[in-house]
Amino acid sequence: MNDNRNESMSGRLFIVSGPSGAGKSSLCQQILARCENLSLSVSCATREPRPGEVDGREYHFISPEDFEKQQQQGAFLEWAKVHGNMYGTRQSDVEQMMAAGRDVLLEIDWQGARQVAEKVPAAVRVFILPPSIEVLRQRLIGRGQDATEVIRRRVAAAEAEMSHAVEARYSVVNDCFDDALAQLLEIFQKKA
Repeated sequence: MNDNRNESMSGRLFIVSGPSGAGKSSLCQQILARCENLSLSVSCATREPRPGEVDGREYHFISPEDFEKQQQQGAFLEWAKVHGNMYGTRQSDVEQMMAAGRDVLLEIDWQGARQVAEKVPAAVRVFILPPSIEVLRQRLIGRGQDATEVIRRRVAAAEAEMSHAVEARYSVVNDCFDDALAQLLEIFQKKA
């Protein structure tokens, strides 16, 4: 996305980041349900779907080979390797929605958020934080989706990830879900 292209787009770009288990997916689902003009950009991922996830809804689940091919072709607005898997946002998907006047939500990690912010400085960055590392650990255990070793790695990574909250325009601590949702709604409903 170049600057001239950004000026012609009428939709706004929102980036929500935060460590795994902070509640960003649950908060984003509620924001999408409440903001009529907001669309989620579905990222590509090379990991296996979790129970209940559907290809094309949570992610476009693709092979590492397909991901690498698209990455080499410059198809991604952002991409990163996270917890051993590759994730990326197709630039064409975002451009099409914004050109149609839709606001776009990217739910991505801090690395991707940084890449997008460099390309689209007007993007609104929000970082979701857990109230503490111990609460985060309990949330990950409570999901029942990851092995003990995966949870250990995610908690260790979360401590490093949380240091990047200062890069976002807004930080929201998800201690009480309803309070965090109210703060997030206020951010999304502000006029540009």
